[in-house]
Amino acid sequence: MQRLLSSIEGNSQKLDGGAMFGNAPRALWERWIEPDQLNRIPLACRALLVQELDPKRNILIETGVGAFFSPDLKQRFGIQEQEHCLINNLAAAGVSHQDIDIVFLTHLHFDHAGGLLSAWQEGKSPELLFPNARYLVGEVQWQRANDPHARDRASYVPEMIQLLASSGRLEIIPKGEQSQTLGEGWSLYESGGHTPGQLLPIIDMPDGPVMFPADMIPGAPWVHLPITMGYDRFPEGLIDEKRTVLEELTAKAGRLVFTHDPSIAIGQVSQDEKGRFSVTATQARFVKLAN
Repeated sequence: MQRLLSSIEGNSQKLDGGAMFGNAPRALWERWIEPDQLNRIPLACRALLVQELDPKRNILIETGVGAFFSPDLKQRFGIQEQEHCLINNLAAAGVSHQDIDIVFLTHLHFDHAGGLLSAWQEGKSPELLFPNARYLVGEVQWQRANDPHARDRASYVPEMIQLLASSGRLEIIPKGEQSQTLGEGWSLYESGGHTPGQLLPIIDMPDGPVMFPADMIPGAPWVHLPITMGYDRFPEGLIDEKRTVLEELTAKAGRLVFTHDPSIAIGQVSQDEKGRFSVTATQARFVKLAN
């Protein structure tokens, strides 16, 4: 199976650096990403487009935050652009949102799934985009989205959950199972450290696997094992998950595609003699990375 991989930028955000780096002190994390005068750091909301050639399929991993928020909520959540950047950048890559066959959602927090919705228009309710796609999400995360804990209730958009449920195109992947729809050459790693039931796709490539780690490892600085986000529900468990994944990827010359890193879209995982992980051979973007 020949696959072409492209990074697709969505709307960007600025969020509090302390929240994004958890209990790490500012003196440490500001070396990696410089904050603004409000202590916010720039963040991408990057998707991964996988184009399979025989048979032909367009698979989109995540949709970013999108542009569905009203102007006041855009300002509250630090969303920088008014237009729906993901849809525009897909079009620039020669792919309409109507051309997408599968939208894979690692989890349903609004900064990863909000791009499913049409851009905000005063007086109009949002609509689901990608009308010809099946929407894939894990069973545990679907349950969480429908009955969120008070700690992360604000991360979900009830209107979007309802639209997905009534779409007739939602496919829920049972816990502990792989996706028959994705098929050969794909595997899923279930992570519960950030949010219960986050599913992280791994794509087989001849020169090593490519993983989309979503919010388990949102950017290059978070490959350092102790670094977690204040948004992570179970940070100690997440650190253990990271260790397992990073050791396996290092052994297989694997790469990570980062959803939130403002300047690095993809990089190879490496480990030094002291066991510390880092990212090398980085690229700010990539277009039609082939196997």
